[in-house]
Amino acid sequence: MAGRVDAFMRETDAFSWYMEHDPALRATIVAVAWLDRSPEWDTLIDRAERATRLVPIFRQRPVEPPGRLATPRWTLDPDFDLTWHVRRVATPPPHSRATVIEMARLAAMSGFDTAHPLWEFTLVEDLTGGGAALVMKLHHSLTDGIGGMQLLFAIFDTHAEPPPQGALPELPSESAHGTAELVSASILHGGRKMLGFARHQATGAFPSMWRSGRHPVRSSRDAIEMMRSVGRTVAPVSNTLSPLMTGRSLGRRLSMLEVGLDQLKRASAMGGGSVNDGFMAAVTAGFRRYHEDHGQPVDELRVTLPISVRTPDDPAAGNRITLARFTVPVGLVDPIARIKAIGERCRGARYERSIPRSNTIAGVLNLLPPSAVGSMLKHVDFLASNVPGIGFPVYLAGARMTGYVPFGPTLGAAVNITLLSYDGTCEVGVTVDTAAVPDIDMFMACLAGGFEEVLALAGPDSTVAL
Repeated sequence: MAGRVDAFMRETDAFSWYMEHDPALRATIVAVAWLDRSPEWDTLIDRAERATRLVPIFRQRPVEPPGRLATPRWTLDPDFDLTWHVRRVATPPPHSRATVIEMARLAAMSGFDTAHPLWEFTLVEDLTGGGAALVMKLHHSLTDGIGGMQLLFAIFDTHAEPPPQGALPELPSESAHGTAELVSASILHGGRKMLGFARHQATGAFPSMWRSGRHPVRSSRDAIEMMRSVGRTVAPVSNTLSPLMTGRSLGRRLSMLEVGLDQLKRASAMGGGSVNDGFMAAVTAGFRRYHEDHGQPVDELRVTLPISVRTPDDPAAGNRITLARFTVPVGLVDPIARIKAIGERCRGARYERSIPRSNTIAGVLNLLPPSAVGSMLKHVDFLASNVPGIGFPVYLAGARMTGYVPFGPTLGAAVNITLLSYDGTCEVGVTVDTAAVPDIDMFMACLAGGFEEVLALAGPDSTVAL
C-alpha cells in the first residue's frame, strides 16, 4: 500500500519531528496547486476521505513514548474529523494570487496542533478569472518531496472525468494504546532494532574479516574514508559564510518564479550538467548578484541539499532523504564554469560513503539536545531542493491544475529554494527568513537574473516569469 509506514517513526522522520522544539526549525511543507476553476466540492471531499483510508498516516498523529524509549509512534486519531483538515474559503479582494501566497505564508509560519494528524488542505475560491487554489500544508515527518508527489495521486486524477470510484475502502483500525502498552511496544521496538543491528553486523562480520585478511590496506583505507565521510556529514558549523544573511527569526516571506523545463535542460546540457546542476548554477548566480548589490561579494556559500535514498519498494509516506551540507562556488561569473564546478560538488555530496548510513546517523543526532543540532543548522546559508515532478496535466475533482508551487522549510537556513517541474514548466518556490533577507523583492530580482544568466545558454527565447 502506498501509505504503509512503520508504527514508529524512522530516525530520519523523527529528526524533523524533534526540531519542532525550536519554532525557527519547523519542518512544515507548504505547496500551492493553482486550478483553472473551483473543483466540485463533494467530489473533493470524497477523494480526501478515500485518501485517508488508503493512506492511514493521514488519520494518524505522533505520540512520543515516555523518556524517548523509542521514536514517536504513529497512532490513529480516535477523534479524526475530516472537516478539520479540509477547508473551504473565498479569497478576499483583490482576489489575486498574492492573497493565496499570503495564506501560504501564514501556514508556513504556524505550527501544527499535535492532537490531530499533521496536515491541512485549504481550498481558496473566487480568484480573478474564476480560478481557485489548493493550499496544502503537511509536516516533513509525513513524507519527502518525491513521496509527496506520489501521494498527490491519492486525491488528483489524470483525467478531468475519472471513472466511478465505487464503495469507500474500509476504515483503518487499531487497538487503543494506553501508556503501559506504549512503553511495552517502545521497549519491544528498541529490542528489535538492536537485534536487527546485531544480525546485520554479524552477517557482515565474516565477509569483512575475509576482505581485511586478503586486502588489509584497502580495507583500512575504506574504513578511514567512511569515518571521514561520517565526519563531514555531522561536522559542526559555527558561522555563516555569507556576511550578509546572518540574522535568523520566525518571520517568513514566500515568492515564486517560473522557467521552461526544456530551456533549463538545454542550458544545463550546454554546461555538461544535469537539470539540478543548472538549477544550482542559477541559484548561486542569484546569490552572487544579491551580495554584490549589497556591496558584500562572497566566493562561496554553504548549502543544505536533500538527497533522496528512496527505493522502488519504499512507501510514499515517510522520509527517504538525507541532508548533505557542503560549500558551493558563488563568485564564478561564467555560467558554464559554474555549472561544471557545482556539478562536481553535488556529485561528491550525492556519493558520500555515509549516505547509506543516514538513518543511523540521524538516530545519533536525535540523542543530542535540539539546541546543539539547531545551532549548526542556523549557520547554513541556504537550502536548495530539486523535486522530480509530473510531465502531464492532472485534475482535482474536475478542475485542471495549471501550476504547482512548493515552499519548503528553511530548517534554520536563510533561504529555501525548491524547484518542481509540472507539465513542462519549472515552478520555483522561495521561502526566506525575513531577518536574513528583509528585501525579498530585491532578492527575487537577483534570483531571476541568475536564472536568466543560465538560460541564456539555451538561446534568446528563454524567459523567467516572476
